[in-house]
Amino acid sequence: MKRYDERDTMFARMTYEKGKLNYEDYYRRNPDKKALDDKLRDSPGICSEETPTYDPIDANLVISNFKFLSDIRPFAEGEVSSKKVKVDADSITKKLKEIALNAGANLVGVAEAKPYHYYSYRGRPLKHYGEKVTTILPYAVVFGVKMKRENIDQAPLLPEVMESSDTYVKAAIIGMQLAYFIRQLGYNARNHMDGNYLVVLPTLARDAGLGEIGRNGLLISKKYGPAVRLGAVTTDMPLKPDERLNLDVASFCDICNMCSSKCPMQAIPKGKREIIEEELRWRINQEKCYSFWRRIGTDCGLCIKNCPFGQGIDIMDLKKYSPNELMEKFKSTNEAI
Repeated sequence: MKRYDERDTMFARMTYEKGKLNYEDYYRRNPDKKALDDKLRDSPGICSEETPTYDPIDANLVISNFKFLSDIRPFAEGEVSSKKVKVDADSITKKLKEIALNAGANLVGVAEAKPYHYYSYRGRPLKHYGEKVTTILPYAVVFGVKMKRENIDQAPLLPEVMESSDTYVKAAIIGMQLAYFIRQLGYNARNHMDGNYLVVLPTLARDAGLGEIGRNGLLISKKYGPAVRLGAVTTDMPLKPDERLNLDVASFCDICNMCSSKCPMQAIPKGKREIIEEELRWRINQEKCYSFWRRIGTDCGLCIKNCPFGQGIDIMDLKKYSPNELMEKFKSTNEAI
């Protein structure tokens, strides 16, 4: 499978400042993206006073959450103890899962971390821009933190991005606890958290058995659907990987289309998956998606809000029902509410 370049994500690109090395390098290689990206940079920021959803209290809660995340990013990596403790893969895997769940994770699994899970080059922060990602730690503890449905249901208003930022903070702290513990046992560990990812989390979470990737490009998790925020800790500690679910979520998405029909920018494709860069998948138009974020002042969340999974049906139901039967179950459940 293809490795992706973190420099190409909208979140990395929006950190590139005119006149800085990363800005000049990226747009020299991608001149077709420059005009739109510059226009987006000049538009109001998420949670800024110029946006229609702004509230002076709640918006600053979101801003403070992301400032906190920015401050703790340097601790994603750290010194490894010189005293290595011998571990049994089965036992330590169980222990790490218990720690994650006790710390607030709602889902946790383990995957073998392959090169395709990692970005090829770093895009942020500036001091790391353009660095090739060469350290491929072979295992990953991947976890999900559920988002409160009552806040997601208010998307695209501020309660949604407040919930989003809160769960990013929770995921970051869970990852820190796991990474510090693993390093204390004498093994390498890296916490992948908001603004400091070296891995593609939805793909890694899928391979850890937490769910399947849906039309909206998000992980459709067990029980909670797409209403989760993900985190991961990669390590060279020997662990026992979980199995992928291999459910027919794509066939359900083929008949559903709720996320694409509700997307205000039509950033989510309709129709069936296509072969894109050697993979069978749907590709989200990240420029269209992100431009709505800047316009509304939140990170939208309408595709999460409108996904049937997590609202009376579970992807695990695909073991008992066909995609059509499951859609009928969702409709009958929601008609009864």
